[in-house]
Amino acid sequence: MTPQQPSASPASPTLSPAAAAATALFRPWDPGFVADPYPAYDALRDAGRAHWFAPTGQWLIPHHDDVSALLRDRRLGRTYLHRFSHEEFGRQAPPPEHEPFTTLNGEGMLDLEDPAHGRIRRLVAKAFTPRMVEDLAPTVRRLAAELVGSLYADGGGDLLARVAEPLPVAVIAEMLGVPPADRGLLRPWSAAITGMFELNPGAEAAALAVRASEEFSAYLRGLIAARRRDPGEDLISALIAAHDGGDVLSEQEMVSTCVLLLNAGHEATVNSTVLGWLQLFRHPGQLELLAREPGRLGDAVEEMFRYDTPLQMFERWVLDDIEVGGQVVPHGSEVALLFGSANRDPARFPDPARFDITRPAAGNRHVTFGAGIHYCLGAPLARLELAASFGTFLREAPGLRLVEEPRWRPGYVIRGPEELLVTW
Repeated sequence: MTPQQPSASPASPTLSPAAAAATALFRPWDPGFVADPYPAYDALRDAGRAHWFAPTGQWLIPHHDDVSALLRDRRLGRTYLHRFSHEEFGRQAPPPEHEPFTTLNGEGMLDLEDPAHGRIRRLVAKAFTPRMVEDLAPTVRRLAAELVGSLYADGGGDLLARVAEPLPVAVIAEMLGVPPADRGLLRPWSAAITGMFELNPGAEAAALAVRASEEFSAYLRGLIAARRRDPGEDLISALIAAHDGGDVLSEQEMVSTCVLLLNAGHEATVNSTVLGWLQLFRHPGQLELLAREPGRLGDAVEEMFRYDTPLQMFERWVLDDIEVGGQVVPHGSEVALLFGSANRDPARFPDPARFDITRPAAGNRHVTFGAGIHYCLGAPLARLELAASFGTFLREAPGLRLVEEPRWRPGYVIRGPEELLVTW
């Protein structure tokens, strides 16, 4: 995910009255909007297919079919540096004081384009295999049972801090081979680094991200060195061993891959768990149905991903002029693909504002995991973790209730509550 900086567009058009009114509702720094952005999305979809948003210098894309198509369109990219210099593209280079965050983020496959992206993804896929995810399943279920059991024994508490957060951290730590004593380091590093993916991050966010990037990178380099000397059954050992002909991952590519797995997988899974429970609490009939018919859990998890996705926005650079709904979006622009809006588009989903766990997963074509070459590599693991967590609650600790509506964290791009207080 590319850190956002306000910037001038190659064209700053005059908005129609309907578009101006709709973009006025798009207030990503407003707590009320963060808590419920969906009315603004409705207005944006009604007003058109591409809207210039001056505060961030981006084109907002709210419709499902456009979002899906632009995720796959090779005239756009997560980076432009495979074709242009910063100067040629009309953008400023990241400031030197943002190192090593810039390198750490820039060498991750989520922010690369082919051929670099394809090369790294092929190598990572040789290590992070479906078999590895399958082998993790017993561990995921055991950890979920321990965490849910502890919360249940205490009669309740903060589900985010007690279950949603520690489960994916423990799973990713187990996968990477991070010793239990060091696992408390991972969440603070992840939170600091992903702070740079919000809109227009400030100097304080940058300083925290730089420090976390330094510390996390140094830690992983030490872990990689240890696995080179003494390989194990963990993902880092598999990344070291991965090869495609004579090609192997560099140390920086391994470090960036491990950080990406933590940041993208962990942050999304934590918020998906909390947002999923919040919707079940707000729709008690759906919770009762799921408790009666646990076989619907797979469909329910996909509906949770659709209905309230934790990743609300995904940005891409426009490498060649494109047209969206009759609006030319010129080379050098940036588009903001609104995943939350796409997942509520009535042109794609019948009655999209209805939370319905009976929607068949096979037809639930949400864009929460992206599409195209950047489709989330960790999607199977996220599905496994949510199914294990929700299944354990429903089976072993039924009757969970919400204590109070949560407060929301200020971030919009990666969106979620600060806590989720529950009881029995």
